[in-house]
Amino acid sequence: MERLLCPSMMCANFDRLAQETRALDKAGADIFHLDIMDGSFVPNFALGLGDVQCVRRNTKKPVDVHLMVENPAAVVDLFAGAGADIIYVHLEADRHIAKTLAHIRALGKRAGLVLNPGSSLELASEVLPLTDCLLLMTVNPGFAGQDYLPFVDEKIRRAVALKKKYGFMLAVDGAIAPAKVEELSRLGVDAFVLGTSALFGKGEFAGSLTALRH
Repeated sequence: MERLLCPSMMCANFDRLAQETRALDKAGADIFHLDIMDGSFVPNFALGLGDVQCVRRNTKKPVDVHLMVENPAAVVDLFAGAGADIIYVHLEADRHIAKTLAHIRALGKRAGLVLNPGSSLELASEVLPLTDCLLLMTVNPGFAGQDYLPFVDEKIRRAVALKKKYGFMLAVDGAIAPAKVEELSRLGVDAFVLGTSALFGKGEFAGSLTALRH
């Protein structure tokens, strides 16, 4: 499987979000990643329905939403209606995670499950059959510019070993620098959320994405 490069639109220039989306699309981005933060589940606010709608209008590529919110089940339908193709919910934020993942699939979307750095993969084992995309956080969620947490590597290795059994796409998010893209690609990670460590603020998008692919 070709590795997927997923710009984190939280890091985009919001004075020109539509133009940045079109530029990233032309440069070869695979999936547009939008972090939705409510200031409660994580200590920050970021992105919303209008941002998802703007990105959706300006690309035909897949769009995912990463719901860093309390009670994500309450807003799944809103973001599905805004055009998200993949909807990620945190295991830690949903008391009825199996029901929520099944509902996302019933809406015709891909069901995404997210685990924080301190959350065990084993806690998610019962709902992996309902998971189309597994996103492992390699920083504590909420802010860009953090350092990669190397202890998560062991969880990534275990997740790679489960991919064949369950068929999910495995993605990582947090301080994903070019060297990490190379290292984790070799381990078997499928998709990389790219922020300030590898893409934004690094010059022209096409050159950065081409370099990362190679």
